[in-house]
Amino acid sequence: MIINKTTASKLVNFDTENFVFGTTFTDHMVICEFEDGVWGEPRLMPYGPLPFTPAMMGINYGQACFEGMKAYKDESGDVFLFRPNKNFERINKSAKRLAMPELPEAIFMGGLRTLVDIDRDWVPHGEDTSLYIRPLIFATEEALKARISTKFMFAIIASPAKSYYTEPVAVKISDYYSRAASGGVGSAKAAGNYAASFYPTLLAKEEGYEQIIWTDDATHENFEESGTMNVFVRINDTIYTPKTSDKILDGVTRDSFIQLAKHQGIEVVISDVKVADVLAAQKDGSLKEVWGVGTAVVTSIFSALGYKGEKFELPKLSDEDSFAVRLKKALVDIQTNKAEDPFGWRTRVEKLN
Repeated sequence: MIINKTTASKLVNFDTENFVFGTTFTDHMVICEFEDGVWGEPRLMPYGPLPFTPAMMGINYGQACFEGMKAYKDESGDVFLFRPNKNFERINKSAKRLAMPELPEAIFMGGLRTLVDIDRDWVPHGEDTSLYIRPLIFATEEALKARISTKFMFAIIASPAKSYYTEPVAVKISDYYSRAASGGVGSAKAAGNYAASFYPTLLAKEEGYEQIIWTDDATHENFEESGTMNVFVRINDTIYTPKTSDKILDGVTRDSFIQLAKHQGIEVVISDVKVADVLAAQKDGSLKEVWGVGTAVVTSIFSALGYKGEKFELPKLSDEDSFAVRLKKALVDIQTNKAEDPFGWRTRVEKLN
């Protein structure tokens, strides 16, 4: 890897107590270009703009995908990644579905470790803080032709992060819009998936809801995801979550929650989660919790469900009684090296530079 460090770090002007997630970026980024059928040598360089034109194929035809992951710092100052192999596998799954070249492991993992190592001082330490990392691949060929691009760029950027949602949120169950369709790109982290979600979410916000629970495109009878998160439902003491498909993203946090719940002796059912069953459980009092999980948010607990003009309040559980809170704590304790890691998820970033 070619390394070109900045000569003027922005960290001296970074206010660790007052920043907005996703708008402040670390000193460096990793860039690697694909041309003539091969990936070139990755480069670490100062974070900043890149020269592109409006004819770049990625912004005209949507060949773009990304990952979301985090680095954590423990009390001793050591820095850890969380299950980076899962992100590597998934970005290549997304790239393949979007007809983009898959990444060699050495480029993905080498770039990731180098960036986090060199910018380790940007990794915050404290409650609900981390360094959010965004690997992405996008088409860069300059051509207005509706075909597969011949040039691509892989990049990794990073941004300090803190708690995303601090309070429970009300969500609307969609009975018209869907996040993805069968045979589509719902299981890929395609950039276009997120753009398509913005308008329905805007409409939900106008009705007083912060997010949407997406339902299936064919019948709108089954939960699929919530906003940009996977969704969990607790009825009595059993957790239910939709099974993954070509419409549902195979979330790393989702998989971690499932394994942690089973490890704690909580029953987890992975199957269709029907809207009618959830609302019936709300009415008879057996619905205890509904929440979303994802890398950025970790856990977002829902306070109410909206459906066809009605609003259904959810129980307000104490932290001790909430499975969502319990599982989040177990996950974060592993991520931040406060607890043993029986799954081998935590990867220490060695100091090399």
